[in-house]
Amino acid sequence: MVFERIREIICDQLDLEEDKVTMDSDIIEDFEADSLDVVDLVMSIEDEFGLEVPDDQIENFRTVGDVVRYIEENS
Repeated sequence: MVFERIREIICDQLDLEEDKVTMDSDIIEDFEADSLDVVDLVMSIEDEFGLEVPDDQIENFRTVGDVVRYIEENS
């Protein structure tokens, strides 16, 4: 499932417990991720799912659910 893989990537990169990551989690507010963290996450997601996320799309990634929906619609 896409959510589970995204959750693993977020937990690995931001050093979080899996139970802290939900579809409604705000990546910047809840996880205190900065812009570099977001870029690293996007690069890992691109590698994992074999897709390229346009820069203008990245700014739409507020919640974990936003990322999951984008991947489900574009992979």
